[in-house]
Formats: sequence, structure tokens, C-alpha cells
Amino acid sequence: MKAIGYKENLPIEDVKSLQDIQLSTPKATGRDLLVEIKAISVNPADYKVRAGIPVEGDNWKVIGWDATGIVKEVGNDVSLFKVGDEVWYAGDFTRQGSYAQFQVVDERIVGKKPSSLSYPEAAALPLTSLTAYEMLFDRLQVAKNNASKSILVIGAAGGVGSILVQLAKKLTKLNIIATASRNETTDWLKKLGADAVINHRNKLSEEFLKHNLPAPEYVVSLNATEQHVDEIVKLIKPQGKFGFIDDPKSLNVMPFKAKAVSTHIEFMFTRSMFQTDDMIEQHNILNKVATLIDNGTIKTTLGENFGIINAENLRKAHAFLETGKAKGKIVLEGF
Repeated sequence: MKAIGYKENLPIEDVKSLQDIQLSTPKATGRDLLVEIKAISVNPADYKVRAGIPVEGDNWKVIGWDATGIVKEVGNDVSLFKVGDEVWYAGDFTRQGSYAQFQVVDERIVGKKPSSLSYPEAAALPLTSLTAYEMLFDRLQVAKNNASKSILVIGAAGGVGSILVQLAKKLTKLNIIATASRNETTDWLKKLGADAVINHRNKLSEEFLKHNLPAPEYVVSLNATEQHVDEIVKLIKPQGKFGFIDDPKSLNVMPFKAKAVSTHIEFMFTRSMFQTDDMIEQHNILNKVATLIDNGTIKTTLGENFGIINAENLRKAHAFLETGKAKGKIVLEGF
């Protein structure tokens, strides 16, 4: 089968950073599905792993954690899917990824693809939907009837933020304050349902004063957490909840003590990485999100389609994603 992989951690400008390769098609056993990949999307996790995680021995590392496709084969213990089902998923950090024509994936982290979306439209959503949903409802434990409370979403115009804003708008009664720094991303967030959009290039506390915004009970930081943490401490309401998804080199949580703020890390791969008892919740979440899409409650966050799935186009996608200027998700489709 065709695949795209790497053996060395190289800058994306190097043609060997991602290469077109041929690998054997895997087999489905146990609770695994063999999926024929139709479309994928790229995430910050992709370039972080490509640039920073070495490959053991002389093997090829295939990355990618968003995919849509068709089930071609099922393992003996599969009960949730059958051959021919259209599926979507975000995969498993410990296994080979979706930059390939075929992939094996545990059925417990797979959902039925939204029927109203094309393969590339759907591929934009699994990882970010799972991350956003888990952050809101598993980590921060947001109640769906919190009508008088506010959430601040920092760096909201990217992939996770674009779906988190929609989920918060449609599934809760929170007042949503989002941050962006460009006119196009500000407009994007307003269309997705943000009640207010402030500029994270300025001090957040000053932006809150300028726009006369209430102290948020919840704060979600999606990037540059180290840069914003002092302002978050100032802004967040006493006994509030703070969550983040990025990778600060260090993060001192002690300034939150006076306000008794709880701190939460969301990592979407935890359930599959550790085979947790509630691993099937990702199957359930993906099916819930598919229903929300098919009934028109939320929409795809597809930003740009970079063409067919090959090394050249994936290098371009990684390079663009590394600029931090992506709006919505980058997808690729077909081989």
C-alpha cells in the first residue's frame, strides 16, 4: 500500500522529512478494523511528532491522527461495525497513523461518519471534536445549563477552538469569550457563535476592561499558555476551572492557589494509549458529534483542501500549519 513516512526528525523544508513509501497492508485482528483511507486532516500533533519523536531502528514511522474511510475488514471480536461502514476517527498515538491507504484502528475509538458530509469535510473533525468535547465535559465538567457563567477560549480560531466554540454555543448556555488577532479569524469566530472576540496580542485583562466583560468561570488555553498564564490568573473567577492542551515547557500553577482554581490537562490520546476502562467513550462522542452535524447543529471546520495524500502536499500542509496562521483545518483526500 502507499504511505507517507519518515525515518529522521528533519525540518519540513527537507524532502526527507516526509517521503512517499510502500508498506505491506496490515490485517485486522481482535477488536481492530481495517479501514481504507479516503481523506485525512493534519494537526499540530503531526508536526510535533515528525520533528521531535525519533524512529526505532530502520523502520518507517507513519503519522496522522484524523481519518475518514470505509471498513474493509473486521477482527474476530468486532461488534460495533461491519465491512462497508463509513467511519471516522482520530486514531491511537502508539500505532501507525493515517498517512496511508489502509490503517488498523480499534473499534472503540471509531465512530460512524456523518452522512451529510463528504470524506474531506468529515476528516477535519475527529481529533478536534474529541479534544473539545473531552475538555468541556470530561475535564472542566461544564454543566449544560450554566446560563449565568462565562468561558474564555484563548487561541480559538484554530481546529480545536473552532469546534469547541460551536459545542459550547449549542450544548451549553455559557457566555463565550474567544480570542483572535486578525480580522478574518475574528469574523470566523463570530460566525461560529462566539459572543465576544478579543485580541490576544494585547493584555487579556485590558481587553476584558475595554469590552466590559465578566470574569470567566472557565478558561481554556489552546496555545501559548506560558505567555498568557499570568493574565489568566488575574482574570479567572475564584474557584474557577482552567484547562489547556498545548505543551508549555513549564507551568507554575501555584499562583492559582489563592483563588482555588483547579487545573486540567486534556490529551485526547490518553484513553487509547492506556486502554482505559472508558475507552469506548470516544466511540460514543464521535457518534454524538456525527448526529449534531447531520441535524445541522454544528458544521465542519474545514479550512483548506491541500489535494491528494502524498509527501509533497503533506510537507506543504505541515509548513503552513507551523506558521500558526491556519484558520480551521487542513485536509487532503485520495491517493
